[in-house]
Amino acid sequence: MPDKLCPKCGTKLIKDGCNIPFETFMGFKGDKEPDIDLNFSGEYQAKAHAYTEVIFGKGQTFKAGTVQAIQDKIGSAIVYKYFQKKGIQKRNAEIDRLGMPLLGVKRSTGQHPGGIIVLPLGEDINRFTPVQHPADDTDSSIITTQFDYHSIEHNLLKLDILGKDDPTVIRMLKDLLGIDPVDFPLDAPEVLSLFKSTEALGIKPEDIHGCPLGVLGIPEFGTDNAISMVLEAKPQDLSDLIRVSGLAHGTDVWHGNAEKLIQEGTATLRTAVCTRDDIMQYLISMGMENAEAFNIMESVRKGKVAKKDCPKWPQWKADMEAHGVPDWYIWSCEHIMYMFPKAHAAAYVIMAMRIAYAKVHYPLAYYATYFSIKAGGFDYETMCMGHARMEAELNRLKEIPFPKAKEKLRYRDIRIVEEMYARGFSFVPIDLYKAQANRFVIVNDKQLMPSFSSIEGMGPNVAQALQEAARQGPYTSVQNLRNRAKVSQTLLDKMDSYGILSGLPKDDQISFADLF
Repeated sequence: MPDKLCPKCGTKLIKDGCNIPFETFMGFKGDKEPDIDLNFSGEYQAKAHAYTEVIFGKGQTFKAGTVQAIQDKIGSAIVYKYFQKKGIQKRNAEIDRLGMPLLGVKRSTGQHPGGIIVLPLGEDINRFTPVQHPADDTDSSIITTQFDYHSIEHNLLKLDILGKDDPTVIRMLKDLLGIDPVDFPLDAPEVLSLFKSTEALGIKPEDIHGCPLGVLGIPEFGTDNAISMVLEAKPQDLSDLIRVSGLAHGTDVWHGNAEKLIQEGTATLRTAVCTRDDIMQYLISMGMENAEAFNIMESVRKGKVAKKDCPKWPQWKADMEAHGVPDWYIWSCEHIMYMFPKAHAAAYVIMAMRIAYAKVHYPLAYYATYFSIKAGGFDYETMCMGHARMEAELNRLKEIPFPKAKEKLRYRDIRIVEEMYARGFSFVPIDLYKAQANRFVIVNDKQLMPSFSSIEGMGPNVAQALQEAARQGPYTSVQNLRNRAKVSQTLLDKMDSYGILSGLPKDDQISFADLF
């Protein structure tokens, strides 16, 4: 939207509004169970969970329980092991047949990563569900609902208090910069240009192994799949990016659906079905009754229409056709298994844009934050010991046909390092007295110092011990360092090979020869 000034005081208005209808949250008559998601920093999640008891009262909140059921392969495995123990031979088809009745049987219990069940005042939780320790661990201090939360969410309020990296990133950026990233503009042209080219970063695609966009490391948009989607959809502004996020998080919304329609020229990013809200708003704009548009949206976004589990669909389809809804739009709705809410997409994209702004305007703070918080595959030896070694590892990882999870993380992070080098920034060696446990340090306007935990095999406790030990004063020897920080010999040898222990004698013993 264009910039505007407040008509009363002349202050420039904040442009952070999105046209998200409240009805998708509660329904037109307030009869829809609200889906409340609250995203906190992962470091703060436990405190946020505890605070719900302060808000609602002691004994009024419970962790949402989950139930792990026996799946098809597990059922067959149980039957196979039974016959194997008895020494009986059975055909695979018979084993599968006997395993089928086990499907869905409770196998174990756990807890939802962020779900909190809120009990109304004056009610007893046992009226709704038994409670238990997860996985029957009586030593656990956690109490969860015994029933799966899906079984009781229509009767009790559930809050999803989730732990996310992005709030942690925003806070670290604020600490490093001394300004609040929340105040960064969301429509800066140079930031939006990252979704079209690498020009704003001052580099070319060939500098970063051919990646045509500047979105590496940006939440929601930094993966190869997301990049290909951006290239296909060609978003122009924040609103378009929210649509792309909705497409990316849906099931059967992009591939074989919106992607095909856009390629054919039948639809554009702005007319395709991208989030669940789009359906209701579009149908209302076509003259359909509010409640009917809402019910169609709910059935489509839950996959009921695609599963042919919606008796009213023939009638609704006829009404849509009568109101001039195009055939391709109806076809698109009939293929959707799950749709993302626009509010979620907007929240994620707004966070991503703030981080992208830092990437363009405060690059060292951005890279320090990324490597500190999000880089699960960063390796000091590979990425900080020379450009040639890094390039060799990148090329090796690129050729692996079926990479493991750890290899995927390393490939992702090494591409960010390559981009950082291409922009003219680099790393300095780890200093025993200046490095931090798990945070990268800005040394000057061109260089970062990696954290202790960037060394492969260095656990968080040892890294923290090294940081704490350095505050006690200079080390007198490697042995002194080992005693103070409780570092294993294996890690000490690795640090020595990197030159981190350079200048430290092996022990505190002094020979008589040294005195004369």
